Amino acid sequence: MAWKISQSPLCDKLFIAPGNAGTALCGSNLSISISDFEALAEACKAEKIDMIMVGPEDPLVKGIYDFFKNKKELEHIKVIGPSKEASQLEGSKAFAKAFMQRHNIPTAAYREFTSDKYLEGVDYIKSRSLPIVLKADGLAAGKGVLICQNHLEAIAEFELMLLRSKFGEAGKKVVIEEFLKGIELSIFVLTDGENYVILPEAKDYKRIGEADAGLNTGGMGAVSPLPFVDEAFLSKVKEKIIEPTIKGLKKDNLDYKGFVFLGLMNDNGEPHVIEYNCRLGDPETEVVIPRIKNDLVELLMATSNQQLNEVTIEIDERTVATVVAVSGGYPGDYEKGKIIDGLDVPALENTIVFHSGTQKQGNAIVTNGGRVLAVTSFGINITEAVEQSNYMLEQLHFDGMYYRTDIGYEFKDRAVP
Repeated sequence: MAWKISQSPLCDKLFIAPGNAGTALCGSNLSISISDFEALAEACKAEKIDMIMVGPEDPLVKGIYDFFKNKKELEHIKVIGPSKEASQLEGSKAFAKAFMQRHNIPTAAYREFTSDKYLEGVDYIKSRSLPIVLKADGLAAGKGVLICQNHLEAIAEFELMLLRSKFGEAGKKVVIEEFLKGIELSIFVLTDGENYVILPEAKDYKRIGEADAGLNTGGMGAVSPLPFVDEAFLSKVKEKIIEPTIKGLKKDNLDYKGFVFLGLMNDNGEPHVIEYNCRLGDPETEVVIPRIKNDLVELLMATSNQQLNEVTIEIDERTVATVVAVSGGYPGDYEKGKIIDGLDVPALENTIVFHSGTQKQGNAIVTNGGRVLAVTSFGINITEAVEQSNYMLEQLHFDGMYYRTDIGYEFKDRAVP
């Protein structure tokens, strides 16, 4: 986001809170917690900031939009992101499922349970076909969704979530839903509350191991566009999901100006919603944003001013792939502070090295998280784009560095028109 915003002639100065070693190349990092609204407000006043682009879900769910809107001295600042109530589309699985049911948006059948209905929930699990999906209702850092292959496992996990606080507050309510079969994908929409534009679709790869084996992560890579997303499928997504979602937000009086992430399942050409996010996803952002030719600040201004009906999105037709380099041990325990070598090597043409968990220490850049770098490349097809990112990663190194070499494996050698 910082990389794209910094390219806009409409942006005089860019500040990132808290930022990393990569964002420091795009603007000025501010050592402020994303949930410290008072400190963010003071920085906005001191630096004469006119617009806030909210990246992560936590400040949205905690109400950053409402905080700025309800203070007289801050109300002129444009905040890109939904209100606290609208952010419940991501912040509460039960809220999102009820929203979809209310507005006839296709999704998996479900029921929700709290601890006082524990035994009822156990009976419900026993009655369902396998596999079964259990979801912690609240935010659980991407770890609150479990796919259980047998009833005993499902009941054990249900008990851990509801009665033993496996996910803390997030698991005080549990949504149990049917398992949807098909191919997962993400479609991104930018809405001003009245109008919307559709951004490029993407598919990310969550599992740590090659061929989607092993533990779930925050995302090991992504590709865009997707060979199976044709006009016919996109038309169904618009008619059955996007239109009813935007109309539903308005009908329910949910104040929403920002990105809508649609986590979808393509089941034989029929789209179903798995989840909503109220922001751009990661690492999908690293393939979606580079494909957008428009000035991003211009798009965000149109969003804030409810003028997206006047905007035409221009998309780069090339294929884009990103491959994520992670710390050894991730998604389990890992060490920080490993020196990253090779960042001074000029990136290949059509390749961008994005930083995630990095930090500057003296003259060195060191690891500061589980996911460390995301290397994005353009290509004529998925095979070429992925190979270029993998080649760039071979020029980079830190102790324990790991990345998947097979991102986009199921689409390899299939050119995207």
